[in-house]
Amino acid sequence: MSYSVGQVAGFAGVTVRTLHHYDEIGLLVPGGRSHAGHRRYSDADLDRLQRILFYRELGFPLDEVAVLLDDPDADPRAYLRRRHALLTARIEKLQRMAEAVEHAMEARRMGINLTPTERFEVFGDKDPEQYAEEAEARWGGTEAYAESQRRAARYTKEDWKRLQAEVDDWSERYAALVDAGAPPAGEPAMDLAEEHRRHIARWYYACPHEMHRCLGEMYVADERFKAFYDAMRPGLAEHLKEAILANAARHSA
Repeated sequence: MSYSVGQVAGFAGVTVRTLHHYDEIGLLVPGGRSHAGHRRYSDADLDRLQRILFYRELGFPLDEVAVLLDDPDADPRAYLRRRHALLTARIEKLQRMAEAVEHAMEARRMGINLTPTERFEVFGDKDPEQYAEEAEARWGGTEAYAESQRRAARYTKEDWKRLQAEVDDWSERYAALVDAGAPPAGEPAMDLAEEHRRHIARWYYACPHEMHRCLGEMYVADERFKAFYDAMRPGLAEHLKEAILANAARHSA
């Protein structure tokens, strides 16, 4: 059997013009012609087109596709490894771009008047809304969350730098405490838990000890938050939760 250029275009989801171009450059020359001189494609031609489209989907330029199909010395595995490396690099770049856009959207939603460049300068690869988003996950739409938005809208670039410096300093000290094997119910851990609560209250919204207890429970119940704290040190989320609970009990006694 043979097929017209229109039929092949329909089968493959390409344009007739593309098939004409492949013919003109010698990449896919149809195996036959009709009496009127029109292109006719055989099953073997369709097999070749399928391989062409496979390589094109992977991003290979047409000249490299021709080499892969026609050069008996060409090593498809070597080409594929190289293309895999290029595609992986492209994916990583697109992911970084997507993250930058997400940061920019989050800044707009939270009323943070910083450019994307300023945000990365201030926060690096950390999430500047780590505490506000935790509150939203549990108390979205409440007065506490509304208050965090009102405050955030007023902060300057220097305010955000001071906030992040506090977070970095606290994180380092708490990670060191966990490394040292300090118990969650010990005074050093409870004092850092209290500092954690006051940071939230100072920068985002009123955070009484009962609300802080709920946050502590969330840090281990929600995988997203658990991963955030455990990235500082394995087991830190659970340790912090216990320290928060002990600190709340200390202040209610």
